[in-house]
Amino acid sequence: MECPNRLRKNMRSIESERIPIKLWLEEIEDSALEQAKNVANLPVSFHHIAIMPDCHFGHGVAIGTVFASEEAIIPNAVGVDIGCGMCALKTNLTEISTENLKKIMGHIRKLVPVGFEHHKETQAEELLPKNIPNCPVIKSEFKSALRQIGTLGGGNHFIEIQKGSDNHIWIMIHSGSRNLGLKVAGHYNNIAEKMHPSDTKLSWLDLNTDEANAYLASMDFCVSFALVNRNLMMSNIIRSFNLVCPIEEFNLINIAHNYVHLEEHYGKNVYVHRKGATSAQKDEIGIIPGSQGTKSYIVKGRGNPESFNSCSHGAGRLLSRTAARNNLNLEKEIENLNAQGVIHSIRRTQDLDEAPSAYKDIDTVMSNQRDLTDIIVELKPLAVIKG
Repeated sequence: MECPNRLRKNMRSIESERIPIKLWLEEIEDSALEQAKNVANLPVSFHHIAIMPDCHFGHGVAIGTVFASEEAIIPNAVGVDIGCGMCALKTNLTEISTENLKKIMGHIRKLVPVGFEHHKETQAEELLPKNIPNCPVIKSEFKSALRQIGTLGGGNHFIEIQKGSDNHIWIMIHSGSRNLGLKVAGHYNNIAEKMHPSDTKLSWLDLNTDEANAYLASMDFCVSFALVNRNLMMSNIIRSFNLVCPIEEFNLINIAHNYVHLEEHYGKNVYVHRKGATSAQKDEIGIIPGSQGTKSYIVKGRGNPESFNSCSHGAGRLLSRTAARNNLNLEKEIENLNAQGVIHSIRRTQDLDEAPSAYKDIDTVMSNQRDLTDIIVELKPLAVIKG
């Protein structure tokens, strides 16, 4: 039975499973709700499950799920793009012309490979995180990883130039650990499936085993690799700006949204799994992106314990990639973006999976999590590069 929480109109609770499911959204697709119930009924899940307002169906665990465990690590509750996250950088610019934007975007495309493309030459090994774990996957992927540092990847990864409500031009990047995280996730999920087979794709590694410790070390490396990846891209984007209009930068904001972390909640030290969710500790600065046709946000966490101090990682998909390509109108999506003056990436039917209409309404998402974050800066898209 669903029991609305009368203290917060934007959070409701489902009490029918082994532990409660707390949701920061009114509507959730049946498949994602079923995945949330599967997590809630795991014997190793702790206290309750938190579902963020951008939640949608995922592999084993819905995107936008936060939960904790005292006893286990679940690789599929982190996902295949370990350490995927956001960087945002405020510049000293307050205006930028369309002509200069196009020039900058041209330079970025020359310096930052996108999609399946990698650098033709290996990048400096010194860029990699120093503590390389004794993981067979990382060892086998090491040389490839040296060509993947500073590359965007595909899917919903993006580079965006934005105008802030603070009157400054911002740079934002969404990217992850590339093929490295994918391989590590698959390797340890296979081990978990042998330890605890699961029809719901929720196999786990028992805590304090060699396998769990190896996964945690490899995951930490992938999280660090993803940050190194975003940092190199940001350096090349700044270089592209400086070729057109020199800039000064403020402090870089970095967050990850696919990882597991040891934290204290409800009087226990637990491993919090965030899959498509962002840490929102009290006064912690974070990033919540919209789509390429809607605003993104710099936010400050409110430290809400009911969400395990978390918030959404973005707007969240409304349509699957296939549904977007089959049902959205290409001309209409292009017309809407052009009307907003956004230099966008929608060119072909194949691009419709990243059209604004494929995503949830970011204003609704932000309203639904008003007890999780406070908005500091609104960011309007000016120019976008998608993977």
